[in-house]
Amino acid sequence: MMGAVCSVVVRWVRGQPIRILALRDEIVGREFDDPGHWWSGAPTVVGGRDRVAGGTWCASRVDTGTTALVLNRPSKRVAGAGAPSRGVLPLLAVEHGMGWVEGLSLPGMASFALVLGGPDGLIVWDFDGAHLTETAFPEGVSMVTSGGPEDSKADRYLRAFTEASFPNGWRELVQLRPPSDDPGALVVRREYHGSVFATVFGQLIELEPGRLDMQFSREPWRGPWHQLAED
Repeated sequence: MMGAVCSVVVRWVRGQPIRILALRDEIVGREFDDPGHWWSGAPTVVGGRDRVAGGTWCASRVDTGTTALVLNRPSKRVAGAGAPSRGVLPLLAVEHGMGWVEGLSLPGMASFALVLGGPDGLIVWDFDGAHLTETAFPEGVSMVTSGGPEDSKADRYLRAFTEASFPNGWRELVQLRPPSDDPGALVVRREYHGSVFATVFGQLIELEPGRLDMQFSREPWRGPWHQLAED
């Protein structure tokens, strides 16, 4: 299983660049690469690469101005034998857009939420292990989390992100508190079946067709944050 994003904040307004915060939680020690052009068949796609499964938790396609992110969901934690990794989903979504589901077989996959944002809208698909549902989000600031409404993150933080400036204000919200074992915290660190599960990566993305500005950090609660820009 590839670790996915666990908290996503998106500011989408038609005619403006899309702005995204993505916080990835994972078992500490699982190796991954920082965002780059890792997929030869997708030369305009930028994303971090999981070294175990080869997929990604967040992919941004610079030419179309779209970003896709995958979040694990709790309803079906373990995939069936031979099922695709959830790490393929962001790559399929930035390649095929709304038709991404035609590129794989869902039966057997572990549950997930897939977020796709770009010039034409913000869509979230939820798969509970059996059924796929689709939701279009309105203009403004939205928050999607791995635990859904029950983890209370949106209740705690959505208003603050709505009122804060991007990117500095969003980064400051991430840096307000150190990692915590509270499941409702933005950045986490806790014991999980004998391993340490923690926030291992953060990204701030501003994207429109032909232009990408990204900041990323392996310790987003304190930095440093590195810059990546393409146009």
